[in-house]
Amino acid sequence: MKKQLFIFDLDFTLWHLSGTWCDCTFPPYRKKNGIVVDSTNAQMNLYPDTISILEQLKDEGYQIAVASRTNQPPWAKELIKLLGIDRYIDYKEIYPSSKVKHLTRIKENTGYDFQDMVFFDDEYRNIAETKELGVNAVLVKNGITSELVEEYKE
Repeated sequence: MKKQLFIFDLDFTLWHLSGTWCDCTFPPYRKKNGIVVDSTNAQMNLYPDTISILEQLKDEGYQIAVASRTNQPPWAKELIKLLGIDRYIDYKEIYPSSKVKHLTRIKENTGYDFQDMVFFDDEYRNIAETKELGVNAVLVKNGITSELVEEYKE
């Protein structure tokens, strides 16, 4: 097991759901010509580097978690499966709460110390509060990129 645990927010970090948050989409979801859409035909997309990042982290022996404060956890979990990223994720904390609670639960469930976690999120408030725990928290500006993740590997 590698020393670091990589944790990702979902909305506007790993995926872009036609410009909105998971809990603002319109299930049911389905695949249409290989693309995941909601009931309004809005596309549910991963950022271009998401799959390659997750594959590479797994190939290199890292564990991966997601932490999302969505008000619709079942929708997020369904999208994780439909978008094909479920197989990469070892731990999920998906429910309305602060990222401090999410990362504290991840710490309890994994045994990783806060200083061994690298957390990517698009909201500054989440970065600020998790940095106070000692987490290496990284602000994502336009979706996750391979270059950004590479910077934080030990």
